Amino acid sequence: MNEPSASHRRLRPPKHGVERRAIGWWMLQSVVYIGPILAAAIAAYLFWPNARFWVAFVIAAVAVFLVIAITVEPFWRYRVHRWETTPDAVYARSGWLVREWRAAPLSRVQTVDAIQGPLEQVMGLATLRVTTASSSGAIDIVGLTKATAEREAEQLTQIAQLTPGDAT
Repeated sequence: MNEPSASHRRLRPPKHGVERRAIGWWMLQSVVYIGPILAAAIAAYLFWPNARFWVAFVIAAVAVFLVIAITVEPFWRYRVHRWETTPDAVYARSGWLVREWRAAPLSRVQTVDAIQGPLEQVMGLATLRVTTASSSGAIDIVGLTKATAEREAEQLTQIAQLTPGDAT
């Protein structure tokens, strides 16, 4: 039996970074998800005079969280998020506070999808989702251009079809 070389066995950062526009996408996501919470807290402050003292703390906390989510998180994630596909596997590293490194052999791949949510469509980005037989769930490679996600999905689908194994 041929044993894989040491370079194939060790966990290494994947080769490719995500698209730089992903920074703006992550910022926009933060505003869309956290902005309404801040707006609701401000509305409570304005319309609930007896609770203004306590609501002011909520406003401050949410505002600090939003500032971090806009000024720190996207840039940190941009430095961390990496991906690579080979004829044998899909590799991804993601996260910002908790980093996740995943490798999925193509013999375990069940589906490959290129996905674009509404904000991704606005930013011209897409997500490559590789679903495997793993209980950890799919590998999502976010922040790719639409063309890259579609190209990789097509390429991985073709390779997976030729790869022996039952994807279980």
